[in-house]
Amino acid sequence: MGEKHVVRFEPVGIEIEVDEDQTILRAAAEQGVQLMHGCKEGQCAACKSFVLEGEDIEYDSYSTFALPDYEKEEGQTLLCRAHAYEDLVIELLNYDEEIIRSGLPLRRGIAEVVSNEPVTHDMRHLVVKLVEPEEIKFFPGQYMDFTVPGTNETRSFSMANTPNRDGHFEFVIKIYPDGLFSEYLANRVQVGDRIDVEGPFGTFTLRESRTSNLIFVGGGAGMAPILGLLRSMAERGVERKATFYYGARGMRDLCFEKELRALEERLPGFRYVPALSEPSDGDAWVGEVGLITEVVKRGEAGLEGMDAYVCGPPPMVEAAIPVLTSLGVREQNIFYDKFTTTGEPEGEDGQ
Repeated sequence: MGEKHVVRFEPVGIEIEVDEDQTILRAAAEQGVQLMHGCKEGQCAACKSFVLEGEDIEYDSYSTFALPDYEKEEGQTLLCRAHAYEDLVIELLNYDEEIIRSGLPLRRGIAEVVSNEPVTHDMRHLVVKLVEPEEIKFFPGQYMDFTVPGTNETRSFSMANTPNRDGHFEFVIKIYPDGLFSEYLANRVQVGDRIDVEGPFGTFTLRESRTSNLIFVGGGAGMAPILGLLRSMAERGVERKATFYYGARGMRDLCFEKELRALEERLPGFRYVPALSEPSDGDAWVGEVGLITEVVKRGEAGLEGMDAYVCGPPPMVEAAIPVLTSLGVREQNIFYDKFTTTGEPEGEDGQ
């Protein structure tokens, strides 16, 4: 371990100790300080912040699209790639004080595969049970890192279930051609296999202090965290009116339909609106047709005062945000997860 330094976050006034061998984001997460973040790899800019005091910072590799050189020279930084070599004061540009102060510390563990069932032609419903430690706490909507067996590589997957006492975790995972974890999940995984895991990560969680109505927009494996949030709302009797728009190509790409229709009965004012961008003649589809952002535009006259949660592949997320703001959602009330992948690029419909 290297020398430790104090990093203070403004305007929230929180201080942490950061080892030189850790990134600032990692150190904060280990101490239960939940800073805004996405990819953790210097790609998405969700953790971009401003250095108010101190300048001795070293960086792991990152994308200059996320942090252009001129922004770095002005004092901006990516907390997921930054190592502090002196005491620093950091101004958080993108933060949620409710989330920061309710963070859960990271825990490593070992999970055992319970089941791995297809839910569409290219998505699996993976269920694992924690072997050790006894518990990894998380909030609905968060994600966990898996170490791909036989490698040092990790992949991130959102929990679809709600926190429970029996240590089970559910995931909805898309299978990509030549994907490292995809190949393991599609061809090699066996019930009883053990996988190293770590969590929780992510800030795609319900803001409990708010009572506004909700709109969810998802595609592909973005089903997982949104399903977790809806299940949690139903379990706890949350009465915020909500609509879930889910985009797919054809009927074979839809999943959890029966449960989502049942949630329409359990959750007051909840609507599930699936849409197909490329329905086949054999689908006999009578629902919405088009890209999911087009369907949202057609289906909503105004969304002023609402909170929006968007999860899926980057093209879908990037297309959804301006649509939602044009309909009246304030940008600071749009919460999103972009599912990046090392496999084939995905379209806006999540496929």
